[in-house]
Amino acid sequence: MKRFAPFLYCTLAAFAAVAPFYVAPPQAVAQQQKSLYQRLGGYDAIAAVTDDFIGRLATDPSLKRFFVTHNKEGLTRIRQHVIDFLCNATGGPCAYTGQDMKTAHTGLNITEDDWNNSVKHLTATLDKFKVPDKEKGEVLGAISALKGDIVGR
Repeated sequence: MKRFAPFLYCTLAAFAAVAPFYVAPPQAVAQQQKSLYQRLGGYDAIAAVTDDFIGRLATDPSLKRFFVTHNKEGLTRIRQHVIDFLCNATGGPCAYTGQDMKTAHTGLNITEDDWNNSVKHLTATLDKFKVPDKEKGEVLGAISALKGDIVGR
């Protein structure tokens, strides 16, 4: 019996490690295993969100000053940087090759109001695309972490 006890403990421990996968509904397990990138819909969804978001920023009277000095090529480059950044930040396969956020936003003099307006536009864009609350919170949380590198630069 004494030899059987360690075997029993190891067996129970092994079962305990995998039991949540047997108990949880298959959809819940699959959802937990997907990256935010996948849950958002992948590259095309992120590109569509980016297009809507940049369009909102570029037409907002208080924010369009950040875009009016760029030609079409410059705006295309900004768009691609945003897509690549979001793709990478959400666990997707893209490589972001742009400048770090602090360098990219230095000299733009982005204010707290500019930041808050941008967040409102991003939230409106995510709502337009019916991004679920959990994923919306994750995106906004990731973006919020960058605030110190963007505002006041």
